[in-house]
Amino acid sequence: MTSAELLINNTLQFVKITLADAEGGHDWFHIERVWNNSKLIAASENVNLLVVELGALLHDIADAKFNDGDEHIGPKKARIFLESQQVDDSMITHIENIIKYISFKSGLEVGGVKFTSKELEVVQDADRLDAIGAIGIARAFNYGGFKNRTLYNPNIAPQLNIDKETYKNSQAPTINHFYEKLLLLKDKMNTETGKKLAQKRHEFMVRYLDQFFEEWNGKL
Repeated sequence: MTSAELLINNTLQFVKITLADAEGGHDWFHIERVWNNSKLIAASENVNLLVVELGALLHDIADAKFNDGDEHIGPKKARIFLESQQVDDSMITHIENIIKYISFKSGLEVGGVKFTSKELEVVQDADRLDAIGAIGIARAFNYGGFKNRTLYNPNIAPQLNIDKETYKNSQAPTINHFYEKLLLLKDKMNTETGKKLAQKRHEFMVRYLDQFFEEWNGKL
């Protein structure tokens, strides 16, 4: 086993243990899907594959929404682990930035310093793919149930052009999340592979919503 393979294996075990009791949409299986999609997308991109894999595996190691909104805990936890594995500091910083800037809500922040890299683009696309399509729908309703949110309320309209703080504090029905985030992700993909994969998943969500509203309104 090479040093890179050993590092990936150790990271896998660390993530599995850390997320053993995680909410179903942000558990090890979510990480595994993002990791696999990251490798698929990376095959067509000029990137550091080790950074991509570590970024994918650690991107949700301590999601802020499950840690009282603390957006520093994820990068900090990743750094502590990677330092224990004697990873080069420049690589650790890169992975910290992937964790910090991967989320949808980070793109809603006005002003401030932004970080970009091809590795971030790959992992971000992989994470966004897992938020849409059939799995994305399942994850949205799983999280809505976890937060005890209503499925849909026709008297509560989606908030379009939402800012970061409003998005973070939203208690809106789960269906609103499709219009406030999920349906927007197709046009936010970075890579050609990501765009191609997102199209099919986006179309599935549109069909699902058509069916949902027909059933809701008693037309089926």
